[in-house]
Amino acid sequence: MSANLALILALIVPLVGTVVIALLGRWPNIREAATMITAISLFACVIRVLIGYTSGEAIGIEVVTLYEGLSISFNTEPLSILFAMIASGLWIVTSVYAVGYMRGAGEKNQTRFFTCFALSIFAAMGVAFSANLLTLFIFYEVLTLATFPLVTHKGDDKAKAGGRTYLGILMSTSILFLLPAIIWVYALTGTLDFAQGGILAGTIGPAASTVLLALFLFGVAKAAVMPVHSWLPAAMVAPTPVSALLHAVAVVKAGVFTLIKVVIYIFGTEFLIDVPLESIAVYIAGFTIVAASSIALMQTNIKRLLAYSTISQLSYIVMATMALAPFSEVGAAMHIAAHAFGKITLFFAAGAIYVAAKKTEVGQLNGIGRRMPITMAAFAIGALSMIGVPPTAGFVSKWFIIAGAYQLENYFVLAVMVVVTALNAAYFLPIIFNAFFKPEDQAPAKPHGEAPWTMVAALATTAALTLLFFLFNEPVLELEYSIVGGKS
Repeated sequence: MSANLALILALIVPLVGTVVIALLGRWPNIREAATMITAISLFACVIRVLIGYTSGEAIGIEVVTLYEGLSISFNTEPLSILFAMIASGLWIVTSVYAVGYMRGAGEKNQTRFFTCFALSIFAAMGVAFSANLLTLFIFYEVLTLATFPLVTHKGDDKAKAGGRTYLGILMSTSILFLLPAIIWVYALTGTLDFAQGGILAGTIGPAASTVLLALFLFGVAKAAVMPVHSWLPAAMVAPTPVSALLHAVAVVKAGVFTLIKVVIYIFGTEFLIDVPLESIAVYIAGFTIVAASSIALMQTNIKRLLAYSTISQLSYIVMATMALAPFSEVGAAMHIAAHAFGKITLFFAAGAIYVAAKKTEVGQLNGIGRRMPITMAAFAIGALSMIGVPPTAGFVSKWFIIAGAYQLENYFVLAVMVVVTALNAAYFLPIIFNAFFKPEDQAPAKPHGEAPWTMVAALATTAALTLLFFLFNEPVLELEYSIVGGKS
C-alpha cells in the first residue's frame, strides 16, 4: 500500500466505520467489535503515512478545485502526522475504555454515541491532513457538529444547556472571526495553501496583521484562550469518554493544532516578529494559563477541575507558539502529545471513580486509593505530568518551552511557567495525598474495588504512555524539530 493510498484510507476508514457502527446498533457486541476494527485500521493507515513521510515519499491529494487557489486537498507535514497519530492511537484506547464505561454506567443511546465518536475522528483526520485553510475550516466545523450530540448525550436540561453553550461559542467564533480571517488571507494572497515560512510576507502591514492575528486567535475557540473558553467547562456534562475526546484526543487538539499551523504556515515566524499583537498574544496566553489554573484551584467537582486545567495547559501551547523561539515551537508541538497522554489518563481515572464508586467531588476522594490503587496510581502519573515532574511526558515539553524562553530571554514566559507549576501542584498533590494517606470519611454502603477491567486497562495504558514518552521521545522530537528547520 502506497503512502498516498494510506492517506486516502485514513479519511475513508473512519467515515465507513461511522456508517457500519450505526447499522449494527441492534447487536452491541458486533457494533463494538466494528468500532475496534475501525480504530485499529485507521491507526495502521496513519502509521503507513508516517513511514512514507519519513522515507521521503511524495504524499498529497487534491480532491476538487473550487476556484483558482481554492481546493479541497490533503497532504502531510510533521504537525499533521503528530496530530493524526495521537487522535488515531488514542481512539483505540478510548474505545476500549468507552465499552466499559457506557455499560458500567448504564448509559442510553450507545449506538449514537459510538457513531458520533467515529464521525468525530473522521473530522479530526480531515483537520490533521488539511493542505490549506479552506479544507481545515470545513473539517473544523464538521468536528464541532459531530461532537455536539456527544456533549448533549444525556438529554437532560443540564446537558442541553451545556450543548447550547458549546455549539453557540464554537460556531459563532468560527463565523464571526475565523471565516473572515480566512477570506482576508485569500484576498491578500490568492491562495490558502499552507507553506513553509508563511504566505503573508509583503502583502499586509503590521497594523492590519495585528487585526488578522486577533481574528485567528479568538476565532479558533477550540484552543480555549480566554475569553472564548467557557464552552469547555460547559461541555463537562458529557459522559467521561466524551470528555476524554474533547480534552485529549480531538477537539482541543484541533484548536491548538490550527493555531500552530496558522502561525508557522500562514504568517510565518519571521514575519510575525514585526506584528505588534504577537507579543500581546503571549501575554493573553500567559494570563489564560494562570487564571485558569487559579480557577481550577477553587473547583470541588473533579471534571470541572480537569476542565480548567485543560484550558490552562492548552495556553501553554499557544504561549510557546507565539513566543517564536525555535525551542518553544518544538515544545508546543511536544506538549500536544504530552498533554494528550496525561490529561486522557486523568479523565479516564475520573470516569472509573464515577462508575465504581459514584463519586464526582474532590472532597469525596479521601482513602479511595486503597480501594482503587491502579486507578489512583494512574491519576497520580497524569497529575505529575500536568505539573511537569520527571519522569513524565509533561516534563519533556515544558523543558523545551522553558528553553525557548531562555533563548529569547523572555522572562514573562519563565515567570508564568514557575507560577503555574506551583498552582498545578497546589490542586493536584492534595488529591493524591488524600487518596492514599487519609482514611475514608465513611465506608461505602456497597464496598467497591476497581472499575470494569476495560476501563482499568485503558487508563493503565495511557499512564504507561505518559511515562514512556519521557524515555522514548526522540522520534517525535526529530519529526517536530524539522518544523523549525533544525534551528537552535
